Amino acid sequence: MALAQSGAKKDDDREDDAEYSPFYGIEKASVLQEARVFNDPQLDTRRCAQVITKLLYLLNQGETFTKTEATEVFFAVTKLFQSKDVPLRRMVYLMIKEVTPSSDEVIIVTSSLMKDMSSKTDLYRANAIRVLCRITDGALLGQIERYLKQAVVDKNPVVASAAIVSGIHLLQTNPEIVRRWSNEVQEAVQSKNPLVQFHALALLRQIKQNDRLAVSKLVTSLIRGTVRSPLAQCLLVRYTSQVIKDSAGNAPGGDRPYYEYLETCLRHKSEMTQYEAARIITNSSTVTGRELMPAITMLQMLLTSSKPVHRFAAARTLNKVAMSHPLAVTNCNIDMESLINDQNRSIATLAITTLLKTGNEGGVDRLMKQITSFMSDIADEFKIVVVEAIRSLCLKFPQKYRSLMNFLSGILREEGGFDYKKAIVDSILILINEIPDAKESGLVHLCEFIEDCEFTYLSTQILHLLGEEGPKTSDASKYIRYIYNRVILENATVRASAVSSLAKFGLAVDSLRPRIVILLRRCVYDNDDEVRDRATMYLTALEGDQAEREEAKHSLFDPLKIPLANLEASLQSYDPSESPFDIHSVSVDVKAQPVVDNKMKKTGRDSAPSVPETNSAVVAPTVSHEKRLSSIPGFSGFGKLLTSSQPTELTEPETEYSVNAVKHIYAEHVVFEFNCTNTVAEQVLEKVTVVVDGSEAEDFQELLSRSIPSLPYGSPGQAYVVFQKPEGVSTGKFANTMKFVLKEVDPTTNQPEDEGYDDEYQLEDLQVTAADYFVKTSVVSFKSTWESLQSEFEAEYGLGPRESVQEAVQAVIGILGMQPCEGSEVVAANARSHVCFLAAKFLGEIQVLVKLAFGMDAKKAVMMKLTARSDDEGVCSIVHDIIGNA
Repeated sequence: MALAQSGAKKDDDREDDAEYSPFYGIEKASVLQEARVFNDPQLDTRRCAQVITKLLYLLNQGETFTKTEATEVFFAVTKLFQSKDVPLRRMVYLMIKEVTPSSDEVIIVTSSLMKDMSSKTDLYRANAIRVLCRITDGALLGQIERYLKQAVVDKNPVVASAAIVSGIHLLQTNPEIVRRWSNEVQEAVQSKNPLVQFHALALLRQIKQNDRLAVSKLVTSLIRGTVRSPLAQCLLVRYTSQVIKDSAGNAPGGDRPYYEYLETCLRHKSEMTQYEAARIITNSSTVTGRELMPAITMLQMLLTSSKPVHRFAAARTLNKVAMSHPLAVTNCNIDMESLINDQNRSIATLAITTLLKTGNEGGVDRLMKQITSFMSDIADEFKIVVVEAIRSLCLKFPQKYRSLMNFLSGILREEGGFDYKKAIVDSILILINEIPDAKESGLVHLCEFIEDCEFTYLSTQILHLLGEEGPKTSDASKYIRYIYNRVILENATVRASAVSSLAKFGLAVDSLRPRIVILLRRCVYDNDDEVRDRATMYLTALEGDQAEREEAKHSLFDPLKIPLANLEASLQSYDPSESPFDIHSVSVDVKAQPVVDNKMKKTGRDSAPSVPETNSAVVAPTVSHEKRLSSIPGFSGFGKLLTSSQPTELTEPETEYSVNAVKHIYAEHVVFEFNCTNTVAEQVLEKVTVVVDGSEAEDFQELLSRSIPSLPYGSPGQAYVVFQKPEGVSTGKFANTMKFVLKEVDPTTNQPEDEGYDDEYQLEDLQVTAADYFVKTSVVSFKSTWESLQSEFEAEYGLGPRESVQEAVQAVIGILGMQPCEGSEVVAANARSHVCFLAAKFLGEIQVLVKLAFGMDAKKAVMMKLTARSDDEGVCSIVHDIIGNA
C-alpha cells in the first residue's frame, strides 16, 4: 500500500513538472537587467546561456525591443565571442540572428563571424555562414561570396546544407549573387548526403524557376536516376508535376515520359516517395485511366499500413479522388470499410465519406447501419463532414431518401453543438427542396426536432420553412399543433416567428382560417410587443376582406425587394406624423455598410454563424463620406462623389502600424484616404505623410496631399493624397510609403521625447481598376430590368481548374465587385453548372446587369459565358475588359 502511495506521489510530481514553465512570469525589464552578466570579467557561461534563452523567448513571444534596448543587447552579446564554450557560442549565433543589427552595427561582429567561417570547427563554420547571410547586405556578401561557393560543395554535409539553405533565403534579397552559384549547386545535387541533395535541388530549381525550358531540362536530366534522397525525390516529383502542367496544350503525348517516371516512383523503396507520386498522379487533370490505376493501387496498399499517418494520407487522397473519379476508387471499398472502426477518428471519417461518395444504391442501407454506431464516437466537426456526405448521397440516389432522412432525423435528436445541428437541418431543408417525395417526411422530422430544440436560430428557420411548405402538403392541419406549442413554450423571438407561420397557414388554406383566427386571438395578449403586434396585424388581415388577405399574403410569401439595411435606416429616420410610413419610399440601392472590427465580433452558442462576405470592391458613397471629404480644405471643388471602395489593407495583421486605404472616385479626381493607426505604445508618430508613387499610372497626376500632425498610440488618423485624372475610366497602380518622425515615449512621464528621427514604412501597392467605377445596386426584378436594357455584349472565358463551381462564382463576383441578385450567388452542392445574376451602376448612374453561366467538365475545368446588358454599349465592353484583364 505504501509503495502504491509512493508511486502515486511520483506521478503527481511528474504532472506538476509537466505544467511548470521556467519562463512563466518573466518580464523584459528584469531580463535586460540580467543581461549585464555578459559584461562580467569572469564569464559564467551557464548563466549567460540562460539569459540568452530568456531573451530569445521574449522575442519569439512577440515582445518588441526599442532601438536603444536592441543595440545594448547586441553589443553585450558580441562580447561573448571571447568565450570558447561551444554551447554558449551556438546561443550567441542565435541571438545575433534574432536581434538583426543595423548596417552600422553589423561591422562589429563581421570579423568574428568571418574568422569562425574559416574555423576548423565545422559547427562554428555552419552557424557563422547562417548568421552572416542573415545580417549582412549585398556589398559585404560580395566579399564573402568565394567562401560561400566553397561551402556549398564542402565535404561536411552540415556546412554544405547551411550554405545552401542560406542561399535559398538570399535568393529573395540578393538573387544576382546566388544565381552565380549555379555550377556549385549543380555539383551539390549529386551529393551522396540526403539532406544536402534535398536542399541543393530546392535551390537549383528556384534559381531557374523563371525559365520554364531550363526547369524542364533540369527535371528531364534528373528523372534518369541521379537523385537518391527520398526527400529530394519528393521534390523532383512535385517539379515533374509542374512541368506536366506547363506542357499541357503542347504536342500531344509530350508529357507521357514524365508519367512513366511518376509510375516508377510508385515502386520506390521509400513510402514517402510512393505516396507523393500517387498524390501527384491522382491530382493531375490530364491523367488517363491507365495511368490512374497504378496510383490507386498504391494508395490502396497504404490503407492497410500499420502506420496511422500512411493510412490517413491515403484515405484523404482517395477521398478527394472519389469526387472526380468515383468508379476508380470503388476497388478500395473493402479496405475502406475496415477503416470505419479505426482508432484514429480522422481516418474513420475520411473512410466513411469516401464510401458515401463511391457506394452503390444497393449498399446504402448496410452503410447506414455501420455509420450509426460510428457517429457517437467522433467530434462535431467530423460529424458535419459525414452529414454533408450523406446529403450528397441522398441527392445521388433520391429513391433512398427514406432511410437517409430517418438517419438524419435520428442524429438530429442526439446531443450536439449548434454548427452540427445546423448542418443537419440545412441538409434536410435541401432534400425537401430537391426531392418532392421527401417533403412531408422531412417536415414531420423537423416538427419533432423543434419540440426539444434549444437553439433560437434553428427554431425560427424551421418555423419559417413550415410556414412556406406546410400549407402545400396534403394534410396541412397536422403541423398546426407543433407550431402553436412554440407560441406557448418558447422565448419571444421564436413565438413571433411561430405567429407568422400560423398566419401563413390561415392565408393559404381557407379551411384552416377559423382555427388560426382563434389561436391568434390568444396571442394578442402576449407580454412581448413584437408577438402582440404581429398577432394583431395578421388577425386584422385574416378577418378582413379578400383584398386585405391578398395584400397580407404578398407581404408574407413574396421576397422582400429592398435591402434590409435600407429599410432599417428609413424606419429609424421616420418621423411619426399623420402620414403613414411608405415602404415604396425606401431606396433599393445597396448602401455602404460600416466596417466591423473582427476582433469585436462575439458569436454565442445560440447565434447564427456569420455568412462569408463577398470580396466586393465598391459601394455607394454615404452622405458622411461626402460631407467629410468636402469639409477638407481644397476638396470642395471636386464635384459629386461617385463611388467609395471598401477599405483595402496595406499592412499585414499585427504589425507595428496598421494602414488601410479607401478609394474615393470623382469625375476628374481620385482621393486616396489612408486610415493609419499606431499600435506601438512606446512611440508617437508625428508629421505622418503617405508618399504615393504614380509612375505606373500615366493618366494620373498628383494634385495635393494632407498629412497627420500627430499619431499617438491607439488613436487612428487619416492622411489624404489627391490625383487628377481625365474624365471617364482611368486605371493604374500606385506604390505607397508612409513617412514620419518617430519619437520615443518616456515610460516615467508618458510623454514623447523632444527629439525624434525620420523613419518610413513600406506599404502594399494600391490599384485603381475599372471595377472601382461600378457601384453595387439591387433591382426589384432582374428579369424585367434585363429586358428593358438595349445593348448586349456576350463572350466566353476559361477559368481553369477549380475545386467547385461555387469557388468560381465567388472569384468572379469578387473581381467584378457587383451585387448578386435573387440569391444566385449560392451554388447547390456538387453542382456542375450554375447561373448567377449581378447588378451595378457605372459611375453611380448607368445601370448594368450581368448574367454569368458556369459549367464544369469532368476534369474540373470551368468555362463561363458572360453576358452584360446596359443602355450604354461602352459600359458592357468595360465589364468584359475587367474579366479579360483579371
